[in-house]
Amino acid sequence: MTVLLHPHAKDRLIERGVTEAEVKITVSTGEIFPAKFSRTGFRKNFYFGKMWKGKTYLTKQVEAFAVKEHEDWLVITVVTKFF
Repeated sequence: MTVLLHPHAKDRLIERGVTEAEVKITVSTGEIFPAKFSRTGFRKNFYFGKMWKGKTYLTKQVEAFAVKEHEDWLVITVVTKFF
C-alpha cells in the first residue's frame, strides 16, 4: 500500500502544521473512520510540545481524508487540531 498526496493536500501541509511523513503515518497506523463523500478518514495523535500560532500545545491531532485507488490511498485533504 502506498500513500499518495493530492496537490490540494500537499498545498495545505505547511499552513496546517503537518508534515508529509505524519500524514503517511496517520494513514498507515491511525484510527479509521467513515467520512463524507465516500471518503475514509484516518486520525492519529502525535506528541507536539511546541508553540503553534502563539500558543503552546502538547498534542497535535492529524486527520487525513482519502480515497482508495486500487491498492493505494490518495489523501485529498488534511486537517490538524492542536490541544
